[in-house]
Amino acid sequence: MSITVVFFLGLFVALVGVIPPGLLNMTAARISLKEGPGRGITFSSGVCLVVFVQTYLAAIFARYLSNRPDIVEILQRVAFVIFVLITIYFLVIARNQDEAKVEDDVMSKKSRFFHGMFLSALNVFPIPYQAYMTITLASFGWMDFERTSIITYVTGAAMGTFVMLYFYIFFFEKIKDKKITSQKSMNYSIGIITGLVALITFINILREL
Repeated sequence: MSITVVFFLGLFVALVGVIPPGLLNMTAARISLKEGPGRGITFSSGVCLVVFVQTYLAAIFARYLSNRPDIVEILQRVAFVIFVLITIYFLVIARNQDEAKVEDDVMSKKSRFFHGMFLSALNVFPIPYQAYMTITLASFGWMDFERTSIITYVTGAAMGTFVMLYFYIFFFEKIKDKKITSQKSMNYSIGIITGLVALITFINILREL
């Protein structure tokens, strides 16, 4: 598979995972509004550095699992159930939650970089998400687990995360009063994305029957 295709696969998968308004992209947007886009980009750079490491670890873990089809089969079924439950939670239960307001303290540019690293490190969801997605992409023959392919995919994932954070940094001012940034919209977006992942998981399970 062309490394260009693998790069854009990584970019797209990461992009989809960061689309819903969440802690990282909303924090980047608030920092940009209060301290300027430069600080927001610094924060995002710290986030993406950790995402690069997390995605790399996920790909290495996925490579190990790819040699254990029996374990992969079990994990696919477990992942399907988990994604369905998460989808139901965000579409049905969490839609009535009140919007949380987060106040950011003014920090130095260097502090914002480590602030981004810290918050990104707390968000461990990319590891199982990327591990599962790389296994799925490999099962479709869209990527392999050669070193070049992994590095290309991981770079694409880090870039996809940065692109979406960049979007929030420079366009949040225009959309902050829209319903797209409300807690209800956030929950619906996450629910739809996890629903799509659950659908992909189900299709992959059917292919292997």
